[in-house]
Amino acid sequence: MSASTSRLSLRISRQELVLIFITMVWGGTFLVVHRAMAHSGPFFFVGLRFATASLLLAFFFRRYLKQMTWLEVKAGALIGLSIAGGYGLQTWGMQTISSSQSAFLTALYVPVVPLLQWLFLRRPPGLMAWLGILLAFIGLVLVAGPQEGGLALNAGEIATLFSTLAIAAEIILIGRYAGQVDVRRVTLVQLVVASACAFVFMIPNGESVPTMSAPLLFSAMGMGAASALIQITMNWAQRSVSPTRATVIYAGEPVWAGIVGRIAGERLPATALLGGVLIVCGVIVSELKLRRKKAVPEQAPQEP
Repeated sequence: MSASTSRLSLRISRQELVLIFITMVWGGTFLVVHRAMAHSGPFFFVGLRFATASLLLAFFFRRYLKQMTWLEVKAGALIGLSIAGGYGLQTWGMQTISSSQSAFLTALYVPVVPLLQWLFLRRPPGLMAWLGILLAFIGLVLVAGPQEGGLALNAGEIATLFSTLAIAAEIILIGRYAGQVDVRRVTLVQLVVASACAFVFMIPNGESVPTMSAPLLFSAMGMGAASALIQITMNWAQRSVSPTRATVIYAGEPVWAGIVGRIAGERLPATALLGGVLIVCGVIVSELKLRRKKAVPEQAPQEP
């Protein structure tokens, strides 16, 4: 006679450990971007940030660029467009919301990934994914600050929510092409495209080139180096880590951003903090899988 038991599985590989470190770096960048908005418009800063990252990668990987393929150009362009939309809207939103609040709202891209996979790849979310989506939505209501029983969102929060769609698309596209392209070349293409798109987005946003200052240049150079490290590591790690597997690791991003913001003096209301906790829980729950493990059948006692 055999029985079966259920267990939750969340194993961590070497690539996932590297992504955890990258997530810590990623979370720390929110405060830098938030403070850079005092010296620059959002899309100019995003363009300058990724232009710096592109120059760094072009210098270190120049010997590999001659072997560029059409698939790498195509993949890099699609991912780069997603990056420009995601980071551009996120940065635009940080003109009116705190870095901690932006990080928690950005984390909503995690439950968005299975929804997009359902919509475009016909892969319906499982029970745990739906539970995670529900927790994340409740967290969104608390972070945004409910008023008179309704959900009140300002322009910065709405822009940040739209950025999650582009970031989710980025994660899915990286997973789609990661095993078919050279990490160094495709990362360079996506950063160049992201930079160019961000500069173009300055036009509809009515931005002008700001006066160059030391805080702006140092912020752009630091964020450029961090972006280069983050993007190439994501492309490398997701060759063996699935999009949904990677997203649960990225759940730590708002946690680290909240810690850095707290140290820097940001204070979120208790309800917003609770909402942030629910979002992170929703992110983790949405990626847990219920697996069936067969028990070893009991052997009948042998007769003497």
